[in-house]
Amino acid sequence: MTYNFFMDNMNNKIDAYLFGQILGTHSFLLKGEFLQPDEYSEIQEQYFLPGGETGTAATVLDSLGVSVRIAGTWIGTQVAPMLKDFYKDKNVDLSPLTFIDEPGVMDYVVISGLVRSPMGKFQTLFSSGKRWWNIPEEKDIVGCKAAAIDPYFGEDSLKAAQICQKNKIPFVTIDSPHDSPLHKMAAVNVVSKECTGQLYKGMPVLEIMKLMQSESEGLTIITQGGGEMLYARKGSEIKTMNPFKVEVKSTLGAGDTFKAGCVYGLLKNLPDDELVRFASACSGIAISRFPLPLNPPKLEEVLKIMTNPNHKNS
Repeated sequence: MTYNFFMDNMNNKIDAYLFGQILGTHSFLLKGEFLQPDEYSEIQEQYFLPGGETGTAATVLDSLGVSVRIAGTWIGTQVAPMLKDFYKDKNVDLSPLTFIDEPGVMDYVVISGLVRSPMGKFQTLFSSGKRWWNIPEEKDIVGCKAAAIDPYFGEDSLKAAQICQKNKIPFVTIDSPHDSPLHKMAAVNVVSKECTGQLYKGMPVLEIMKLMQSESEGLTIITQGGGEMLYARKGSEIKTMNPFKVEVKSTLGAGDTFKAGCVYGLLKNLPDDELVRFASACSGIAISRFPLPLNPPKLEEVLKIMTNPNHKNS
């Protein structure tokens, strides 16, 4: 990133502020089936590109024509050169990030079609008791029209949400339970199948949705991988929608792309039905290609897939 780019972004309003995980992701797409014990696997493609829930969402929003400012994970010496080079020609402002003299946070993901396995040291990082992310600052958020806040940084995620609430900036969060402040404050909470399986094990998805509805005025969306999505607000009927049917190449970044689509929906004041449909179309395009950061969905592609007359909300 150049000095002039930073100054240009600081002097102009940014559409969206994103706070959360920004990583260097090593991804490996296998040629055949997923890894088997004691068996050889051929790597078809491999990359080192920006990842994490916030990093991926920033890439997708830029591709959709949205200017973005990102904050969150500290960026180390092994990640920084790649990150700066990747975003140098994109409308993504990195100025809030902290660059440190350590390797930085990375993950490693092995992929084969619908199956993927991420690896990293996040349990070690979170249990260390040490900070490895930015504290959100109001100056970086004020003036934005929408935001996305990952819940993983505890009180600092809550601080970002409170700044948004104070300045009347609607935000999207992910996987926030029904009794959490983030769920109650968010304009949109996207809850994944992994989250419901862990936090509400054995509970029917309709009951989970009713519980989520009762605790927030915002829109709750429960995704179920390739299964039917549910979405609703407090006091409204629970609606459903099936994901768009595409040929899956990699599911890496599907949820992050869905989140980005929801941010776009907030920016454009889309009705709930259209917001869910737009986010799902973004995600559908994302899983049909690899690697996602080099092939993010473009607005014209999303609008085209949304015109499918056989695909409707219900």
